[in-house]
Parts: sequence; C-alpha cells; structure tokens
Amino acid sequence: MTLPAATYDLVLLLDPQAEESARAKAVADTKASIAAKGELVRHDEWGERALAYPIERRATAEYHLLQFHAADVSLIGELTRVLHITDGVLRLRVNKLKPGTPEAPDLKADRGGAGRESAAGGGEAARELEEPAAA
Repeated sequence: MTLPAATYDLVLLLDPQAEESARAKAVADTKASIAAKGELVRHDEWGERALAYPIERRATAEYHLLQFHAADVSLIGELTRVLHITDGVLRLRVNKLKPGTPEAPDLKADRGGAGRESAAGGGEAARELEEPAAA
C-alpha cells in the first residue's frame, strides 16, 4: 500500500515595489513548477501586509500561500533554489504539513477583523455578537 503524497505549504513574500508583471510571473512560474511535479491544492492571495520586521528595507510584502502535494521531494529543492534567485521575492518558507492539520484560514476575507469571526463561531452568531440589537 502506498502512502498519499505529502502536503506542503509554500508562503511567498513578494516585494510590493517590484513590477506587477514580475510578481505575477514569479507566482505563475511557481504554480507551473508545482503542476509539473506535483499537484497544486490551493492558492491564497493574502494581499499586502505589514512585516514583523523590515526585510531589505521593506515594511510590507505581498503574501501568497500555495498548498500542494509532492510525491517527489526534489520539487522542494527546485522551488527553493529558483525562488531564492528570482527578482521580487523577499522571503519564502516551505513547511511539510502533518496529517490532520486544519485548513489555512481565508485571511484575504478577514483583513479587518483579525480573526473575530472564527473566534466567535462564524456566520450570523458572530455578527450578532459584534452588533448590538436595535431596541
């Protein structure tokens, strides 16, 4: 019996001051590399966010999360090597997910709330807690 392919997270931080076409090309090339040797499961664009500390004198970065399956571990090394020399990439991190890891949150939809909906249980219940009832 063969085990299913491992699932990986690739968090990509792109320079917001780089050309839009260069950032789009970096993401497209990454997705193409993943599709060639694995399977892209999810791509979330989290938008421009503040960094915890400056990287190359930048205070913000454009965040992308790519989740993928890779049966061949050489894909990880190839992605890391290519992205480290790609213009416009500030940082990247590849993590192997353990089985049973919950799905990544949809941070693009939750930019203003900082987790309020998920903490309150989501949906209508969260809105009722946030907004007082009209008397």
